[in-house]
Amino acid sequence: MELIEGRNPVIEALKADRPISKILLDGKIKRHGAAEYILTLSRARGVHVDFVERQIIEKHSATHSSQGVIAFAEAKEFVDLGELIIMSQARPDPPLYLLLDGIEDPHNFGAILRTAEAIGVHGVVIRERRAAGITPAVIRASAGAVEYINIARVANISQAIVTLKKNGVWVIGIDMNGQADYRILDFTLPVAIVIGGEGQGLSELVRKRCDWVASIPMKGKITSLNASVAAAVVMYETLRQRDGVLKL
Repeated sequence: MELIEGRNPVIEALKADRPISKILLDGKIKRHGAAEYILTLSRARGVHVDFVERQIIEKHSATHSSQGVIAFAEAKEFVDLGELIIMSQARPDPPLYLLLDGIEDPHNFGAILRTAEAIGVHGVVIRERRAAGITPAVIRASAGAVEYINIARVANISQAIVTLKKNGVWVIGIDMNGQADYRILDFTLPVAIVIGGEGQGLSELVRKRCDWVASIPMKGKITSLNASVAAAVVMYETLRQRDGVLKL
């Protein structure tokens, strides 16, 4: 089972038909807005709702920011990298993947998933070890985006890069020491964007296997961006370029 905490994440899990065994709802919560929507969706799906004291919810909470609602759901299923490639090739737009080379902070991971889903990334690839998994904190930080985006988990990112290249995907690593300005690269092609882990950036083998390693220009005294911010900057440049092509 997997805990889903917070009003928006629970709503999105219900809307996405995630199998949910039951929901705990603060008995004193006002029955309007998000809470009423949760009840409406729960009734429509036949999901049992228990009205309990807030302290019972907080006892179960892993994030300590449940907003008075917790759902007990089946764990999100990961997809195989090969399946992800097949699903991506069936879409009308060029493949677009996001590879995370050791993102460990759940809030960063959740924020990245939220942006990736918002711009239409085909799938996110993460490491099996030494990386954040799908936890209540990640689900909460993603604001429910985790329900809608395909996530593949692999033994190592460098081998995933090899597989993607064999399928015609260009791989762009983002690193503060990258030689190219990311804005000059062509993101309208089938592309995989690689974001390194907090503090250490891209691992050496991953860096070597990228077709390009690019940096984000920095004008101030701070020399690097938070991983989720860096990912968002590059993903929105990708969206800008692809939207421009569509409008021509």
